[in-house]
Amino acid sequence: MFNIITRKTLLDYCKKYPEAAPALQGWYYELLKTEFKNFNELKKVYGNASIVGDNRVVFNIMGNKYRLVTRMMFDFRAIQIKWFGTHAEYDKIDVLDVKFKKK
Repeated sequence: MFNIITRKTLLDYCKKYPEAAPALQGWYYELLKTEFKNFNELKKVYGNASIVGDNRVVFNIMGNKYRLVTRMMFDFRAIQIKWFGTHAEYDKIDVLDVKFKKK
């Protein structure tokens, strides 16, 4: 089971993107129950997930309309939410440097 850091960050993104909230919350509850030992196991279930460096994994949410950037530490069973936004917004960020910012 993964520990997702922090749920509050996820809820902030749900408020900012209400259309994506059900899909984002669905991702959260799915990952809470998983037992992935490494990225290859994750990729079998989340075929569109991409590893981009620094243990960062990008998930497509709602098809490819939204992107979720996480840092996954499989050894520690922890997922840190780094960023969430539309695909167009994702194209404008540095995925290896982006951080959650409360507005």
